[in-house]
Amino acid sequence: MDKLLVTPTEAAATLGISRSRIYLFLSKGTLPCVRVGRSVRIPASALQEWVAQQILNPSAASSRDGDGR
Repeated sequence: MDKLLVTPTEAAATLGISRSRIYLFLSKGTLPCVRVGRSVRIPASALQEWVAQQILNPSAASSRDGDGR
């Protein structure tokens, strides 16, 4: 069985971006998260949906994260 939820570190490695960028996306609501106690987990399906959105609208994340990168 594949993981349904991944850690921010795993999500960053999967997407090839920094862990701090993942936390930025989480704080802005760009990526949804699930809280398990004090831990933050990201649905694996949300990562796939985010990538699909970036293919359709590549400027969407950079315009929402506030730093223009």
